[in-house]
Amino acid sequence: MYTDMDQWARIRLELRDGQASKRELMRREGIHWDTLQKIQNFPEPPGYRLSTPRAKPKLGPYLELIARIIKEDKKVPKKQRHTATRIYHRIKEAGYQGKYTQVKEAVRAIKRVSQEVYMPLVHRPGEAQVDFGYALAKVSGELRKIALFIMALPYSDAFFVAAFDKECSESYWEGHARAFEFFGGVPHRISYDNSKVLVSKIIGPHERKLTDGFLKLQSHYLFREHFCRVRRPNEKGVVEGVVKYARQNFLVPVPQVKDLAELNAMLLRQCRDDMKRRLRGKGGSKAEVLQEDQTAFVPLPPSRFDACRKQPTRANSLSLVRFDDNDYSVPVACAHHEIVAKGYVDRVVLCHHDVVVARHSRSWGKEGVFFDYRHYLPLLERKPGSLDHARPLADLDLSECFEVLRRRLVAGEDMPGQGTRKYIKVLRLLEDHSMARLKRAVEQALYAGAYAPEAIVHLLEPPSSGPAATFLLDGREHLGRVSVAGPDITVYDSLLAQGGALS
Repeated sequence: MYTDMDQWARIRLELRDGQASKRELMRREGIHWDTLQKIQNFPEPPGYRLSTPRAKPKLGPYLELIARIIKEDKKVPKKQRHTATRIYHRIKEAGYQGKYTQVKEAVRAIKRVSQEVYMPLVHRPGEAQVDFGYALAKVSGELRKIALFIMALPYSDAFFVAAFDKECSESYWEGHARAFEFFGGVPHRISYDNSKVLVSKIIGPHERKLTDGFLKLQSHYLFREHFCRVRRPNEKGVVEGVVKYARQNFLVPVPQVKDLAELNAMLLRQCRDDMKRRLRGKGGSKAEVLQEDQTAFVPLPPSRFDACRKQPTRANSLSLVRFDDNDYSVPVACAHHEIVAKGYVDRVVLCHHDVVVARHSRSWGKEGVFFDYRHYLPLLERKPGSLDHARPLADLDLSECFEVLRRRLVAGEDMPGQGTRKYIKVLRLLEDHSMARLKRAVEQALYAGAYAPEAIVHLLEPPSSGPAATFLLDGREHLGRVSVAGPDITVYDSLLAQGGALS
């Protein structure tokens, strides 16, 4: 057994100075000759060393098979790779008679020495990396999986995080636009993985055929692209690490928000707060180093990129337009006309001849139908019989005063259906006025006993305010020379004398 360091140093000193012979030291210290030789040859205990590896009679014949299995595993997804237990069962089928522990240690050793070694990369100002990650969030009480768009600047270690319903073209474009606005400019070179949103075909290690949507984004902001080799995410390892950091630091515990707008406001605050952190090795905060990053940025263009996916379509006979497997309404005047649907991350905008005719909140579900009841109010005048069965009006929350008005209009009608038509004229006022304002006007009309649509229109018009206009002669001096004679009421008396009085 080796001695402690104090004894080791003392024996070496005595040997150097010749204070005791080797035999005396062996007898006094109770050590073997070989131990004394090691003390003389090594400045500190060298530890136990095996001259030859220990034999493994049971596992040895199967080490080559284990190494081959581990090597082949690198070609398959991580979730379908062999565990040590599975390897143990496979070599047992091949005749292995040993225990599981030996197999587990052999697997650990082989994986350790076969791990890939990466080259540290230099990060220059003005370069960025983009990636998507996923996390859970409770939105409006529902636990949902959300997509996180992340753009990181390796030089300054600044990053931007935004949450979207899913990873798609719209979220990519919107994420870029928001990130560029957050950083105050456009990185001149951005690295990506090989998402189908960006790449339509892989031609070579770094050569790609890009999608039209990505080319439009690139043309707008004028940055250079760089794509990692397939299954080489380490080429953008900074943003890969930021995905993990943001998930663990910004979304733990699981955030509870009313909508994604609230979640994105929270993430934006956290990104700004993170800019105050001191950057290791740079001698300043991230915000200070970002100023150096910005020297290599491309300036923001005058206008923001229209971050949407456009799809030409046609409104059907129900005045509905289909986009992304959902139906959205347009005004009935646009039925059977060509429509361009523009899908943003939060809304769908429908245009006819470049004029916006409808706006709807974006639905990320499937096979939904979304109406704006105001689109169908003109159709009610032509089809008043559909009033009680119109699907676009099924969810319209009308106050009790509207039902009272309808009953009184129907009760006072001179011709069948006239009261219903008048009631529809009142509903059509919702095309230009808010529900709250029309409700107040209807309540005032009921109180005054004036049920006609014209009376309600009058109540909706704002009262005139300010003093009455005064006619001035400024610029009309020629009118000052005109004289107008005063009225002569004796003329009226002459008419009475001639029998002109009305009976």
